[in-house]
Amino acid sequence: MLNSSSRFRSPRLQGSTLLLLIGGFAALALALMWWRWGGTVEDSLAYYDTARYLRGEIPVGELRAPFPYRLLVPALAALAPGELHNSFATLNWLCITAAAVMIALTVQRLQLGRERAIVGGLLLIVSVPTVWYAPYLLVDPGAICARAAFVLAVVSGQPWLAAGAGILATAVREENIVLLFWLLAARQISLGAGLLALASAGGWLLAVRWWLITGLPSYVWAPSLQTLLNALADVRSLASIAAAVSLVLPLSLLGMRQAPPALRPLKSLLLLLALPPLYAALSVRVDGRAVWSLYPLLIPFAMCWRRPDAAPTTAGA
Repeated sequence: MLNSSSRFRSPRLQGSTLLLLIGGFAALALALMWWRWGGTVEDSLAYYDTARYLRGEIPVGELRAPFPYRLLVPALAALAPGELHNSFATLNWLCITAAAVMIALTVQRLQLGRERAIVGGLLLIVSVPTVWYAPYLLVDPGAICARAAFVLAVVSGQPWLAAGAGILATAVREENIVLLFWLLAARQISLGAGLLALASAGGWLLAVRWWLITGLPSYVWAPSLQTLLNALADVRSLASIAAAVSLVLPLSLLGMRQAPPALRPLKSLLLLLALPPLYAALSVRVDGRAVWSLYPLLIPFAMCWRRPDAAPTTAGA
């Protein structure tokens, strides 16, 4: 006789299985990133120069705001031995691998099964944005990794870990301070702890702006209709956005109705995190990286689509 509360549980990702998963994700990410390893786009040059400045190779006057204020990843690349292109690409590879693993653990934590957990991690790695952007000298993989850690901590009921991930994410890219505002507004953390986390993240941003990187000209992102029209005429950027949206976004929208209780509060965070890219679209050029940065939230929702119900219970004799 089975107890009425008995539920089917699929094998968990732990021990040797987890190590095998990490190795598989790392190998796959490396294979997909290798063809563009250490490549550069326009933004990459600014991050590259930031790392060179931190190594003492160029003066501050050669830097271009706001990119030097996103200091954590260039600083790690500058501290790593060897050539900067390889350092950046290696950091991004590690961040993508770690993010995929944490997304898989998030899906498992939501009790959606080991198979869906593995598919969730693969959705991050085997995606057009990862294949195209992750090998470049960019800080986006670091932000995605920190966001994945934040989501895992929230669904695991660990507000202090979520706060730490939010502070780390803010050190990578300034708009991630939104994570901490949401954590406090959604009452996922106590008032005192939330304010302390916000003060820590805000203090870091101020220290970078006024102490660590000084002397840069100010910059303003001013929305304009012409910028939006230019963006709508940029076929390459639109194709990049379409490639990022094509699979993950439709699946996530379908899965939101079936999301378990631990995941549902993140719907409001998803909307909040979509605002900075929308503002950027009115102010500067935007591409598929805007959607890519939402993958740590979108993929767990996507894995909820047609999620299996609990195994039927057997009544006692």
